[in-house]
Amino acid sequence: MKTPIFICIAFFSLQCIFSQTDKELVEKTIQNYIDGSSYNRLDTLKDAFADNATLYLTARDTFKIFTPSEYVGFFKNRKVGEFNGRIGKILSCEVYKDIATAKAEISNPEQKWVYIDLFLLKKLNGAWKIISKTATRLQ
Repeated sequence: MKTPIFICIAFFSLQCIFSQTDKELVEKTIQNYIDGSSYNRLDTLKDAFADNATLYLTARDTFKIFTPSEYVGFFKNRKVGEFNGRIGKILSCEVYKDIATAKAEISNPEQKWVYIDLFLLKKLNGAWKIISKTATRLQ
C-alpha cells in the first residue's frame, strides 16, 4: 500500500517541479524575442510573435505599423548566431489569466542607444505569443 502512495506523491512532486508558471513562460517568450533579435535568429524571433501581431514603432522619425515578418526582416542580412550588440533585459511582467504585459530594456552600449519596449501577450493554443509591441528611444 505504501508503494502506490509513494509513486503518486513522487509523480505529483515531479509535475510541480518541472511545470513552469505562466509568468515564467511569458518571460521565456520575451527572452526568445531578445535572443532572436540580439543574435539574428530569425526563426526564434518570428516564433515569439503571433502571426497577426502588430508592432507600433518609429522608423526614421516616422510612426509606422509593422508586421512580424517586416520586423524580422530588419535582421535578415546579418550573420545568424552572431551577436549584433543588442543587449536585452526584462524589466517587468504581469499575467492575468490568458493575457500578459511585459516591459524590456533593449540597449546597444557601442551605439549609445537605449529603448524601452512594451509588449502585450496572449496565450494562444497553449503558447504565449506577443500580439503587440511598441518601443521608444530614451537616448
